[in-house]
Amino acid sequence: MNKTALVIMAAGMGSRYGGGIKQLEKVGPSGEIIMDYSIYDAKAAGFDKVVFITRRDLEKDFREIIGNRVEKTIETEYVFQELSNLPGGFVVPSGRTKPWGTGHAVLSCLGTVTEPFAIINADDYYGREAFVKVHDFLAGADLAKKGHYCMAGFVLGNTLSENGVVTRGVCSVDDAGNLKKVVETFGIAKKDGHAEGKDAAGAPVILPLESAVSMNMWGVTPDFLPELERGFGDFLKNGGISDVKSEYLLPQVIDTMIQERRADVKVLKTPDKWFGVTYKEDKDAVVNALRELVDAGIYPERI
Repeated sequence: MNKTALVIMAAGMGSRYGGGIKQLEKVGPSGEIIMDYSIYDAKAAGFDKVVFITRRDLEKDFREIIGNRVEKTIETEYVFQELSNLPGGFVVPSGRTKPWGTGHAVLSCLGTVTEPFAIINADDYYGREAFVKVHDFLAGADLAKKGHYCMAGFVLGNTLSENGVVTRGVCSVDDAGNLKKVVETFGIAKKDGHAEGKDAAGAPVILPLESAVSMNMWGVTPDFLPELERGFGDFLKNGGISDVKSEYLLPQVIDTMIQERRADVKVLKTPDKWFGVTYKEDKDAVVNALRELVDAGIYPERI
């Protein structure tokens, strides 16, 4: 059985959250943040290590709010997503302040993470079942074979915010449960029994609430990191360096690998309801949802 790591992406600037550090917002009954619950579920599922992807200016806060506690119960490492982490020949363009995206964030793990690993967002609650399914897939992965990954597949209607629009990777899944295509779709909101959003070009998209979506909970093997490195160079060469708002995104990377037949991704369906602090107004709903889970005995009063 393979050792496994949980990689938590927590370097985002929280622009939709009003510039605050939403990943560090206290939402549990004893002051827990959402990451506490993800790490709790990951440990219960059998993950051996936690890796935080953050920024150097957040490191002190991370260690004080969660890292120092986590380190007492599970192996913990930090890697840093920095704008200047670019291939040779590229420099950060003037006016670029936005991080390079989730693909670049995970690329920060190159040289640090050597075991199969799950990837999650810091500010999303995924539910226990997803961690068990992804862990079991990774623990049993044949590391001699490259490009065999998995994804926790959520139901779109279970992942929408009542307080604004969200971005989701909308998935096409074949009868065998394999991901055929994932399309990053923006500005999604519920409307009249369905959801509406926009594609990358800004064209409107109508989506059934039962659509399978990615919440950036992926399970990959170490061969994925060199793929990210190669793809990031291509992204920059093809205009990414000149557009100060462009992002190198995990769903797009994985979709490209699928279309080029260099990867297959098993979709592990989960009925769990997502919640998170995309917007400041989401906080009360998250606090209430966690209170209910604690009262139901899913989590202890204090983690």
